[in-house]
Parts: sequence; structure tokens; C-alpha cells
Amino acid sequence: MSKDKFIVATSGGFITTKRWGVMRPGATFLKALELTRKQRPKVCFMMTASGDDATYISRSYEAMGNLSVDVTHLSLFPQPNEDVEKRLLNSDLVWVGGGSVANLLAIWKLHKVDEVLKTAWANGTVLSGVSAGSICWFMGGTTDSFGPDLKLVSNGLGLLPSGNGVHYDSEEQRRPLLQSLVKDETFETAFATDDHTGIVFKGIEPIEVISDVNSDPLTGPAAYKIQKVNGEIQEIRLAPGAIV
Repeated sequence: MSKDKFIVATSGGFITTKRWGVMRPGATFLKALELTRKQRPKVCFMMTASGDDATYISRSYEAMGNLSVDVTHLSLFPQPNEDVEKRLLNSDLVWVGGGSVANLLAIWKLHKVDEVLKTAWANGTVLSGVSAGSICWFMGGTTDSFGPDLKLVSNGLGLLPSGNGVHYDSEEQRRPLLQSLVKDETFETAFATDDHTGIVFKGIEPIEVISDVNSDPLTGPAAYKIQKVNGEIQEIRLAPGAIV
């Protein structure tokens, strides 16, 4: 029997608190956790995009304090801290942090992480993450990996056969560049998320939009589907809730 395959692609996942540097899991992360269907899921953090920043890793562990989970992480700097296959294939949820998606993809390929993640997904491991940890699952998207001017990255894992845009409402270059990439048919279709928002994909189909914040579903953070119709860009707003 084939297993359901889920990806939760986000511009969120964690909410800041009143305590400096302390985060708590938001609804998008909790949704990814729920999709594992395990009473005590095994969560693996991957912070490759930030160079395995130790503070980022420790804050992520701290955020798990009140959850019934077993937490590990896979670091690749200066060398893998565990056998890549063993760590990833034994995880129920792999969460990928933000940073440089271009560097992430290059390092993953070097260590064959990309191949292992494809196998993990096929085996039912839920894949999720924020920003770089969202774009990586798609064919590519818009990135500031190369400097302050956003550019195209097109060597994503391609598990989701479309483009991806993150921080759609908070960084002014994101929307026009993603739309131009759909208009020139670099991507046939693209999906984007505002900050604090994620899209749940079952297989390759988007089925739900999740928000980390309570807001007006008509005007608050949302997700978007961008496609080209009769030569013009069509942007469809996807409000939090089931996608119908």
C-alpha cells in the first residue's frame, strides 16, 4: 500500500515570544507534526541554509520543550554529525530552516541529501520548512542567496513541479519577480506564501492553507497561485482553510 506524501511549504512555522530569542511552534509547524500521524513523532531539524548555525539549532530544540516529540538534527558542517540515510529515513518530520537556498542545494547535492530526502518523502516522511526550507521542495523560486537583488534559483528538488515564492507580502521584490518567471514560462505555475503562512501539499496537490496568526481571512496573510492565462498573469488568493 502506497503511503500518503505530504509537504508543508511555509513562510512561517514559529512565533516569537516576549522572551528574547525564544520561539514557540506556530500552526504551520504543528500541522506538519500532525500529518506524521504519530503519537510521538521523530523530528529532525536541518539548518544547512544558515551554515548549521548553533543558535538557530538550539532555539529550535527549545521550542519543542512542551511537545511530545523526539528531536534530532542533521548538521553537515564541518562534516555530517550522523549517517545521512540513518538520520533522515528514521525521521517522521524533517523541518528545514531558512537562509541561503542556493548554498543549501549545493551542499545537499554534495552529500546526496537530495536523494535521501526524495526517498524519505516516498516512504511517508513529512517534509516542511521555512523560506529556503520551502523553496527547496519546488523546481525553484526567488532568492536573495546571491545578494540584495533577488534572483532565480532553478535547481530545487522538484518534488513539487512548480515555482515557489516566500515572504510574498514583506519583501517588495518577491511578487514582481515571481510573476515575471511565470509570464516568461520559466515556471508554468507558482505558489507563494505571505509571512506566517504555509501551504499543505498532499502528493503534488495543494489542499490547505495554514496561518500562524489570527487575522481576517479576507485581508490577512494568505497564499497564492500564480499562473499564465491568455498571455496574462493570473494571481489567485488562497485564504487560510481548505483549498477548494
